[in-house]
Amino acid sequence: MIANKESIVKEYLPLISRLAREIKSNLPHNVELDDLIQEGTIALLQAIDKYDPRYGATFKTYVYTRIKGAMIDYLRKLDYLPKNVRQDIKRLDNQIADFYSRYQRLPTYEELSEILGLSIDEVQEMYNELLLKQYVNLDQYLFGSDEDEQAYAFDVANTEDVREQVRKSLLYEELIESINKLDEKEKLILSLRFEHELSLKEIAQVLGVTESRVSQLLGAIFSKLRKMLRGEQDG
Repeated sequence: MIANKESIVKEYLPLISRLAREIKSNLPHNVELDDLIQEGTIALLQAIDKYDPRYGATFKTYVYTRIKGAMIDYLRKLDYLPKNVRQDIKRLDNQIADFYSRYQRLPTYEELSEILGLSIDEVQEMYNELLLKQYVNLDQYLFGSDEDEQAYAFDVANTEDVREQVRKSLLYEELIESINKLDEKEKLILSLRFEHELSLKEIAQVLGVTESRVSQLLGAIFSKLRKMLRGEQDG
């Protein structure tokens, strides 16, 4: 066990707070910042006890992974929606992708309200749920089928898991091909977010737009990729 646990917790609390705020910035207002910080703190305490340098990862890397993973796991538990609501969200997702592809801009809430035949408040609520779904489980959001709403495990434990890993590898190759079909601005946004790991605020500064605009653009790009992947798989 690592000595002086109290000083370690004090040292890493700013990291927990930063991660929680960054994750919160991507999510609907009903997700509490304090809950994310609490989950991260618990994960830090557990990581201190379980860290083993023999596995190769540095303590900082190990802790970062455990803290962020705990926050994402907590958010997944919140993602329990009735089937009819999930269907409405998928319909919203498809309409955003269609509109973005056709006009090269994001639809307004008013336009989505007219397209879907729903109130603006209903559209906003559904859009928040869509952002939550995209953020907490991007992997399953892009690759999951309509019938399979279960998140995929990454641990290879048996033959079925191995087959799943092979399937995922092929899908990721398709994802790369789809990303290459995006325009330069879309590629830049994905690169800044996932390759350079910039926060939404930092990306907003690079692009000269608001954080909420970056979040909406990412959502539209995800929807576009999902539609492209579905088309390739159907084909």
